[in-house]
Amino acid sequence: MTVLNLDIVSAQFPKPDPRCPKQMLQFSPAPVRSILILQTKYMGDIVLASTLAKNLQLEYPGVRIVFLCEAHFASFLTAHGIASDVVTFSRARLRGSPLQRGREFYSMVRRLRQHRFDMTIDLSDSKTSRVVVRLVNARTRVGYHPTDRPLRWYERNPANIRVTRFGYGERHYLYRYLSPLEALGIDLRIRTPSIKPLPLETARVQDLLNRHGLRRNAFVAVHAGASFRGRQWQPERFAAVIDEISRETGLDFVLVGGPGERKPAERIVAGTASAVVNLVGVLSLETLLALLEEARLFLGNESGPMHMAAAAGTPVVGLFGQTRPTRWAPVGAPSICLQPSMPCECVARDLCRWPDPSKSCCVWRLEVEPVIEAVREILAQTEVAVQPPPVVRATR
Repeated sequence: MTVLNLDIVSAQFPKPDPRCPKQMLQFSPAPVRSILILQTKYMGDIVLASTLAKNLQLEYPGVRIVFLCEAHFASFLTAHGIASDVVTFSRARLRGSPLQRGREFYSMVRRLRQHRFDMTIDLSDSKTSRVVVRLVNARTRVGYHPTDRPLRWYERNPANIRVTRFGYGERHYLYRYLSPLEALGIDLRIRTPSIKPLPLETARVQDLLNRHGLRRNAFVAVHAGASFRGRQWQPERFAAVIDEISRETGLDFVLVGGPGERKPAERIVAGTASAVVNLVGVLSLETLLALLEEARLFLGNESGPMHMAAAAGTPVVGLFGQTRPTRWAPVGAPSICLQPSMPCECVARDLCRWPDPSKSCCVWRLEVEPVIEAVREILAQTEVAVQPPPVVRATR
C-alpha cells in the first residue's frame, strides 16, 4: 500500500479581523438576566460554544445562562461555570416512538418555560430547536439566517435577531458559535475555548497517575473511538504508532474514551508490544478533562475529546476523514491535523454514506508513517518539563 499525499493543517488559527465593524443592535436595550443557549449536539460543539457563554457572562455580569443539552453533559457545563443551569433531554427518547417523542418534548418545553428567559440563542439551527424557540417565546430570539437547511413552505424562522452563519469573516465552526455576539453588538473578548479542570478532579487524576506509575507530561492520551465506525482510524495503526513513539521517546500511553468505545481500545491493547494503560469507559467528563491537561500530547480521531484536550491546553494530533480541518480543527493549543488527499478513493463502499462526513470512512486511508511524523513534529515544537519521578525513601 502506498503512502498517501496528505493535507496537513497547522492550528495557528487566524484572529478575527479588528477592522470588521460591529453591527448595530437590532433590538431596544433592556436588562438581560437570563439566556437560553440551545446546543443539542455533541461534546465538541459544547466546547466551542463555551466561548460564546464566557463572552456573554462578561457582557452581562450576573446573567443566568442555561443550556439545553443532552443529560450526560449537564454536570460538565455547570461544574466548569459554562452554564448556571441546564435543561436536559434524552436523544434516544426524542428518536423513539411517537408517544416517547411527545412526552419527552412536552417535558422539555415545560421545564424551559419555567425559566422565563429574556433571550434565546439557537445554535442547533434545527427544525426542532426552532419550534422550541417559538414556544419559549423570549423577548430576544437569536437565530441563523439563512438557516443551515432551507426552510420548507410551512416553516418559519422565529428569530428576531438574525445572524450570519459564520461570524467575523471566518469559516471555522468556532465562529459559527460566536456569530451571535457580532449581531448583538457585543465585543469579542475571549476568542478561543479554555476550560480548566476542577481542583478535586486534578487531585483525583494525580492519584490515578500514581497508581499506574505515570508522570505528568510524560504520557500520550490516545482516543481511538468516534460516534461512527468509519470515523475511527484502524486500531492496529494506532498500535503501530504507539510502539514506534514509545520506543523513540519513552513516553507512556493512556487510552481514553466513553463506555461505548471499549472494542477499539481492546484491539489496541492486544496489538501493541508496549505497555498501555486502558481507561476507556471509566472516567467522567470532568475527570477526563483533568487527565487530558496532564498529558504531554493528545492523539486521536476528530471528536469531542480532541476539542477537550485543546481547550485544556494540551497539544493535539488530530486524524480527520471527510470533515474539513479548516472547519473543525482543535482550537486553543498547538496542533497538527491530518487528512487524506481529497477527493477520496472510497475504501468502504458498503459502509460509507457519502457525502455525510459523520458516516464516511475516509480516515481509513491515513497511513501510519505520516501520523508518526506528525507526533514527532508536535513533540519537537512543544518541549515541556517532565515531572520528576517521586522519591522513595527507605524506612526501617
